[in-house]
Amino acid sequence: MERRFVAVDPNKCTGCSLCEFVCSLEKENEPNPLKSRIRVIRLSPILNLAITCRFCKDAPCVRACPHGAIKQSERGSILIIDEKKCDGCVLCVQACPYGGIMLHPEKGIVITCDLCDGEPKCVKYCPEEALELTSEDKYFDETLSSTVKKLPDEIEKLAGLIRSRNLESLFAEAAARNQRLEEKLKVLSAEEKAKLKRS
Repeated sequence: MERRFVAVDPNKCTGCSLCEFVCSLEKENEPNPLKSRIRVIRLSPILNLAITCRFCKDAPCVRACPHGAIKQSERGSILIIDEKKCDGCVLCVQACPYGGIMLHPEKGIVITCDLCDGEPKCVKYCPEEALELTSEDKYFDETLSSTVKKLPDEIEKLAGLIRSRNLESLFAEAAARNQRLEEKLKVLSAEEKAKLKRS
């Protein structure tokens, strides 16, 4: 199976954190971002990133684990954590070049993305469609590089709108984003209610 991972388009990510809530709800049955397998990093008010495991070939986290608690499946190099062997030493967390492994706040073991059996919920519910499955490392690298290059122009544009007190377009954009977020929350809520009825 082809290696794929969740990548973010920083041009679209607003830092709303819905992906974190959806992930923890799916994996832990509670909306707690501290238990999420995807993390939102807010680098500035206009630059946000969502990071998760990229299932590296010859993964440094696997090599770093002194207990052999992490293996990679043949199915897309997805990480498999042996909870009985993991002691939470976090050497794998330190070895990860992308910040894709997290320590569970209660269990004291590491957790990471497993792609939700090929249909990541974070991708499904992202209101800005900023997340997507990709197999290309260069896709994310190029998108991030392009976004960083545009930052000075975006900051100048934002400063110009504020100086001229021409805030209508900013408010309109914020309202549109809020509307998209509300729509995704309604769908999520309906699906959670349906799940509860089935169980």
